[in-house]
Amino acid sequence: MIDFMKYKKYFFLLPLVIILAGIIGLVVNGLNYDIQFQGGTIIQIEMSDSNFDANEIGIKLGDMLNKKVSPQKIQAYNPEEGAESINILMLKIPGNEALEDEEINSIIETLKKDYNAKRIYQMQSVQPFIANEIKQKGIKAVLVASILIILYVWWRFSAISGLPAALTAMVALLHDVIVMFCAYTIFQIPLNESFIAAVLTILGYSLNNTIIVYDRIRENSRKMHKMSVDELVSFSVKQSFNRAINTLITTLLAIVTVYVFASINNIQSIKEFAFPLIIGLVGGTYSSLFIAPTLWMMWKQRELKGRIVAKQAKTKAKPKTR
Repeated sequence: MIDFMKYKKYFFLLPLVIILAGIIGLVVNGLNYDIQFQGGTIIQIEMSDSNFDANEIGIKLGDMLNKKVSPQKIQAYNPEEGAESINILMLKIPGNEALEDEEINSIIETLKKDYNAKRIYQMQSVQPFIANEIKQKGIKAVLVASILIILYVWWRFSAISGLPAALTAMVALLHDVIVMFCAYTIFQIPLNESFIAAVLTILGYSLNNTIIVYDRIRENSRKMHKMSVDELVSFSVKQSFNRAINTLITTLLAIVTVYVFASINNIQSIKEFAFPLIIGLVGGTYSSLFIAPTLWMMWKQRELKGRIVAKQAKTKAKPKTR
């Protein structure tokens, strides 16, 4: 049997490296807030053909508006004309206020004149106070989910000291969120409402894996009383390992397929959701197998050591009888 707990010191090394890389990415690049979390305007404009330089257009419009313009070339399907696809230039223009009508008209006139643009395909404006409200509600959703998770795991695993199980599971989930966040900072993925959706998805997925490992620990603790805590946890992780990996591979096949499809067809919104999800799935499986049970084991070992020390101190303090 593989003694997983023999390598417990190394289980925390990989996450620390990823988190360090994420911190460096955050310091160097900062956070790439999308319009939904910052405020501003998104304009999608149908172009005559695909022979246009999006970066060149972004620089030109940025100089004209004296604002930051993030351009992106995408394709849209099922247009009104019935063609297979049309070429779209998407412009993201963050700001404290949405673009005024005059600014939007000047953009369209410039693109029609210099780049033979056809029409506005889609437009969305988000005021900064609405963006802040979306962020706040997203954070509240994650906090509420976290509290409910702690309460549920605490109640579910009272047989193996529910509070340590709940808190260590929560640390593992926090690990998953941080690893996903690091992916956003390292690869400069725009932070928007899909980040909240991805986080909540991974919390549910990772928690399910963690509960399975804790179930094995609970069952084995009833059957194998002579096992030490580290042997118990190592055996339980071994029992859960194949199932967790098979579930991960099956889930990744679906998500990676979605990501490849979005990459081939240049569907940026799906790519920005699928890629962090892939990172989160791998990180969630890792934390369920190696972070949560290892922390629970260390907690129980410390409790046991504390009881032994207290018992020895009590024995020494007891007066001798003649």
